[in-house]
Amino acid sequence: MRLRPFPPSAGHSRAAVLEAESTLIGQYGDLVRLAHVVLPASLGRHRRVLLAHSVVQRVLPAAHPGRVVPGVPGPRREGRRDRAALRRSYLVTVVRDALALGRRPALWPARLAPPRTLLPRLPLVLGLRLFPGSGSPEELRCAQALSELPAPARAAFMLRLLPGMADESVADVLTAAGVADPVGALDAAQAFAAEQADGTRVPQGFVPQGFVPPGFVPQGFVPQEFDACALRASPTDLLRRRRRVRLGAVAALAVLVVGAVLTDTPPDSASRHTALPSATTRSVLRPADLIRAPADLWDNTSRVDFTAWPARGSRVRDENLLGRALSTWTRPGPGTRLSATRATPTVAPPDAPQLLYAGDVGGLAVVLFHDGRRLARYTEPLSADRPRSLTVARADDADVTTAAAVALTSGSAGVRYLIAPWVAETETRDLLRPDVLGRPLGVSREGVTQPVRPLPAPDGCTSAPVLQLRSSERIAEHHAFLLAGLDGLSPVHLTYTPLPGRGAPSREPREATGPAALSAWSHHACSLGALRGSGVNAVHAWDFAEQDLPDGGGHAVWTCARTSTWRGPGDVAVTLRSSADGPGAPARTVSRERSTAVCGRFGRHVAAATGWRSPKNKWYVLAAGSRAVTALTIGGSVSAREPGRTLAVPAPPHPRVTVRATLSTGADLPGVAPAPR
Repeated sequence: MRLRPFPPSAGHSRAAVLEAESTLIGQYGDLVRLAHVVLPASLGRHRRVLLAHSVVQRVLPAAHPGRVVPGVPGPRREGRRDRAALRRSYLVTVVRDALALGRRPALWPARLAPPRTLLPRLPLVLGLRLFPGSGSPEELRCAQALSELPAPARAAFMLRLLPGMADESVADVLTAAGVADPVGALDAAQAFAAEQADGTRVPQGFVPQGFVPPGFVPQGFVPQEFDACALRASPTDLLRRRRRVRLGAVAALAVLVVGAVLTDTPPDSASRHTALPSATTRSVLRPADLIRAPADLWDNTSRVDFTAWPARGSRVRDENLLGRALSTWTRPGPGTRLSATRATPTVAPPDAPQLLYAGDVGGLAVVLFHDGRRLARYTEPLSADRPRSLTVARADDADVTTAAAVALTSGSAGVRYLIAPWVAETETRDLLRPDVLGRPLGVSREGVTQPVRPLPAPDGCTSAPVLQLRSSERIAEHHAFLLAGLDGLSPVHLTYTPLPGRGAPSREPREATGPAALSAWSHHACSLGALRGSGVNAVHAWDFAEQDLPDGGGHAVWTCARTSTWRGPGDVAVTLRSSADGPGAPARTVSRERSTAVCGRFGRHVAAATGWRSPKNKWYVLAAGSRAVTALTIGGSVSAREPGRTLAVPAPPHPRVTVRATLSTGADLPGVAPAPR
């Protein structure tokens, strides 16, 4: 619809701008939150908040006689229609300007903020830092996942949450804002919203009181992490500010003196002087800026993760060590060993990180930082015979379990971990011996453990030591969990889902500390060693089916083991073990699939098949499906279809088969691809 401008009279222009201002004030909160989500998270919390308000405040047109006010309809149109047109104009302008602020020129350094964000603009805040409040763990996880979407998709997601914004209206706004692929952005937003709603509890505080979510992410959903209208304030660095004021006064005095000298210099002499180039200084991370959490924060917060760790270690006040660690993270020198887990950027954080540890461990000085999304471990030798090193790893979805321990050093004696302050009991146990109780592990007053032997490679697996930790009863009653060290900064969290009960609701994932879980993991422990260096944060073993094997082959259990990474994608391996296999015997891998949702929160159905030779030397095709499977169909060397969740049919030697399952809903489910031979 093309809006006609009103006649160029001062009265009409003034009235239109007043109407525009009134509409803007009514929509101000939604527009600021929209701008805040679209702006890149790399700007830092304070600058991002101020830019979001600046973007919205600049959309108001000025009242000048004879000037056409963009987006403001003529005075003869109805009020409701006028406000709708104004609202659309504001949405288009906010999205367009926020996207423009987030763009970097092709040759612009990645570690610097986009150039448009460096220009001063109102509002300005001096002496305070403003940032949104911290929400619950569910809010934080959703906010972090949302920040990883492309900017147009984030805009589409927020636009869909506004009242009265159908998908067609969202696509129209994105097109008008100059988005190159509005359909793709809308599809990404829809997929993200469905992922957040599918089987996921809506976090407390996301839904207006009295609202019942209709199976979808509701309108009004705004994580506190992204609400730029509900702000908290903290002072800037007071000591640094005092120094800057003094330096500013000295610089101003120097400018006055130089100006006076240049004023008295004859023109001929002055013309012979060359102009000095202007120098720009970039902010440097300093030890005084480091964030240090209070010692009892973990006992008084809903976010039990790395943000609740206090600074520990004998050298937390050693500014020389901390300065070297920060300098190395900012500009790693040629003599520094730099390593990072897959898909982890190593650039320095835009704001000062949180200090978790600084001390001497095993002949090394170790400093551990957390910047909200990553862990960074700096080590330097206490003697000069070893190089410095910096290791950076993802940790943006950590919780009470995956933030419970961090590897400080590793050597021939084993790995020393720094244990979270909320861990009350620390033990080690061998996964290959499920009936043997865990052994206490010594922990120093600073939270550093005695050395723990790492998991061996699969071909030399005679033991599989893991950490067994128990949280303090102040945050979780009788909560024990297992962590396996795989050469990463954070050990891997092991969980388990038992076989479905007959006539009972489906089972939920749980900690792998019960007898059934330990028995299942004894058959999968040796496969963990192959996951070193892959950025894994959790492995879940799900016993999804069981069946009696033909020819007296005993009883078999089908397991789907899902390996999840910090960056999101996960791989699965389907295994088969029988009652003839003793504790610790490796389960047989029958199927594999990479980068899949199968066996996860959003892939709760699975089917697999394999060839099997019985004790009587006869070959069969075995197949099984999860709880919702009602029939199985196999193809390849053998073709058959049978109702139920398991299948066993005669087959030629070494059969090659595929399987498809029919679900209780009538849907067709392809099976997990067979593992290569």
